[in-house]
Amino acid sequence: QRESTQKKTFTSWINSILAKHTPPYVILDLYTDIQKGNLLLDLLEVLSGQHLPREKGFNTFQCRSNIENALTFLKSRSLKLINIHVTDIIEGKPSIVLGLIWTIIFHFHIEELARTLACTYNQPSLDCLSAADSSPKASRSANKSAKIKERWKVSATKALLLWVKEQCSLHGSINVTDFKSSWRSGLPFLAIIQTLRPGLVDLEKAKARSNKENLKEAFRIAEVELNIPRLLEPEDVDVTNPDEKSIMTYVAQFLQYSRNLHEPEEDTQEKVREAMSWLAAQEKKLARLLIDTENETYYQKYKEMMSFMEEFNQGKKSFLPILSSKRSDAELSEGQQQMREEWDKLISQINECKANLDQMLPSPLDRIEAWLQEVEHLQAEDLPDLQDPFKAMFVFSEIIIIFKGLMDSFDSHLVTLQSFKNADDKNMPLVFPEKLEEMKRRFSNIRCTNINTFLEYHYGLCSALANEVLLKLNIWNMKYGTKESVESLLENW
Repeated sequence: QRESTQKKTFTSWINSILAKHTPPYVILDLYTDIQKGNLLLDLLEVLSGQHLPREKGFNTFQCRSNIENALTFLKSRSLKLINIHVTDIIEGKPSIVLGLIWTIIFHFHIEELARTLACTYNQPSLDCLSAADSSPKASRSANKSAKIKERWKVSATKALLLWVKEQCSLHGSINVTDFKSSWRSGLPFLAIIQTLRPGLVDLEKAKARSNKENLKEAFRIAEVELNIPRLLEPEDVDVTNPDEKSIMTYVAQFLQYSRNLHEPEEDTQEKVREAMSWLAAQEKKLARLLIDTENETYYQKYKEMMSFMEEFNQGKKSFLPILSSKRSDAELSEGQQQMREEWDKLISQINECKANLDQMLPSPLDRIEAWLQEVEHLQAEDLPDLQDPFKAMFVFSEIIIIFKGLMDSFDSHLVTLQSFKNADDKNMPLVFPEKLEEMKRRFSNIRCTNINTFLEYHYGLCSALANEVLLKLNIWNMKYGTKESVESLLENW
């Protein structure tokens, strides 16, 4: 399934690039077409803007020579081509071909885009690292350059994920923690579209739709309105463990779209002034709401807050592009920096109001809400650093114990929620029906996510790594003697 998804996604991505080739053309079967060699050279020429040497013709020697030229070019850019050989490509071996195309996608597509985010998210800049590594001493160490590239690969992935989180944060509780199951609901795709082009989607309606409906809608809008090639289908994403590389390839296109959005400086300044005025008005309105509803019932407070949020969400649409501008603080004008601070301040106040409302829920809903938040917080946490398998095993073990303890209460809390009588002594509603439905949806999301299996898998992975380290340690201990010298060797290994 994973191999089939990657083949389809990578083929569509290549065709979107080759559409810019002169003349443009389309490949039909990745494993067959790549064997000719000219496909790789054409692809790399479009991506790099360079003219590459090639043999004309399609006999065995010419195809082999062209593939060798393509691999040589990639190696000249310090790309690791582990276990990728000309013979395997000529034979069209699926795992090798997909590995090669992913290397190209990551370097020319994802890294190049994520590079623009390096300053914003305080990630190491590849340009700076390359410059720092150009001294005579550094040039003697080929391994150092490779390590820097590998470190940036992690940073590029993280930068792209942080950009996604930033786009989704403007639209409430849409949590994205990876490029896998986080996208299954389709909501992150729709949230990004809504940020980039406000008014194209209705996120409130989307929350009540099925995963497949949301994914279908997101891919349709992205293709028709944003001109983003449709690399995925709903059935590729709405599975237990979607393919990470395919989703990253598709999501990076949205970042590319955002990079292409430019406005004249005068228009930007005017929009900043308008946004500041709107933010100040919203802050006053929220403060007035809190004073006016201080002695009201929970139901009335929630009703007023919902009314405020409805107007707030509608009003912010026209300001989303300027509010979500992803420049570093150094690139922002004084007005833009102040606007960003005011936006963060207002969002913090809104979240505080929502948290206070949740604490005021009538019993036993207040306890169920607290339980839901604890589970969701656990699901949203980043994974421990796998560089230290022993420490990661300990952390995973603790998280699994906490999560299993929380999940022991899943059924009882759900039954209590479903049987809650939403009426007071005068037969008036205690809680807004929308709030009860929201809580039920969150139970469904927790059940579908199946984080326990995910955590146990990573615990097993760390355990295997730890066992490998111990085995290596024992072997070196017998061979090299002292514990200190072995630890030094192990660290280098």
